[in-house]
Amino acid sequence: MNDHIIELKNISKTYGSNTVLDCFDLNIKKNEFLTLLGPSGCGKTTTLKILAGFETSDSGDVIFEGHKINDIPPYERPLNTVFQKYALFPHMDVYENIAFGLKLKKLSKDKIDKSVKDILKLVALEGFEKRKIESLSGGQQQRIAIARALVNNPKVLLLDEPLGALDLKLRKEMQIELKKIQQKLGITFIFVTHDQEEALTMSDTIIVMNNGKIQQMGSPEDIYNEPANAFVANFIGESNIIDGFMIEDFKVNFCNHEFECVDKGFGCNIPVQVVIRPEDVKIVDPSQGMLKGLVTSVIFKGVHYEIGVNNNGVNWIIHNTKCVEIGTEIGMDLTPFDLHIISKDDY
Repeated sequence: MNDHIIELKNISKTYGSNTVLDCFDLNIKKNEFLTLLGPSGCGKTTTLKILAGFETSDSGDVIFEGHKINDIPPYERPLNTVFQKYALFPHMDVYENIAFGLKLKKLSKDKIDKSVKDILKLVALEGFEKRKIESLSGGQQQRIAIARALVNNPKVLLLDEPLGALDLKLRKEMQIELKKIQQKLGITFIFVTHDQEEALTMSDTIIVMNNGKIQQMGSPEDIYNEPANAFVANFIGESNIIDGFMIEDFKVNFCNHEFECVDKGFGCNIPVQVVIRPEDVKIVDPSQGMLKGLVTSVIFKGVHYEIGVNNNGVNWIIHNTKCVEIGTEIGMDLTPFDLHIISKDDY
């Protein structure tokens, strides 16, 4: 049984000489929170617009529940969109904004009243029916935009960086609220962001995009712990990416030292790159470290110190809860599970 609600097949889109999506394929499961993540210009918003029907692909098909919807206009698709600019009607109060789509469907007043009341309860804004849009905070306006999209009972909600205009504290609160809403409703959310922490916090599945192609697809844990390439490793969090070579299965050499690892299948004496997260490097006495280095910088980040270390010309970043003086020689200790081997690329 196919549990995919949306399938994008061989989607391509160009603007002039710029290829935004290049033979793009993606299957989206029912009832999942999926995030399209990547830098500006990678094609994530264009993907969302093609799904919504606001853009037409140059080639390929959009399949919804087994049916091709390429030629179906946006207002007939069972999807609703929430934008970063909420596009609320300033001359209408909260009730009128939310009820707008329901009135177009010519529902009875009783049904509209109940739907508006229920959806305001869902977004924790009960009693706001008569409030003017201009009187609401940014976070409240964002909730109203979400309520207006959800009140029409879409099977899929598309969200194009809807938290981008909020301050950091409110943004973090709304990340949790959005995830709760999605879980309570049990519908598919497709979320676009360039914020890595936001994607890791909210998603069931993350699609990392660059240059119109999928670089990696997986759970937040997989994306963070097992990056497919140097681009993903650098884009999702911070990483030390060190050139080395695979001696044989489960054995790698870098920084003139041989390490045990948990990776295999690269061959013997093959150039590779080794990805090591800053929090996985243990600082020890120089006499006990697998590698030695000189501390070149220390920045306090709140929950940890970001420590720059030079090891024979190779610059490392280490995250540690204890401060180390600049100029100190330290030892660096690594376990096999701290090393993630990827194929060498040009990124």
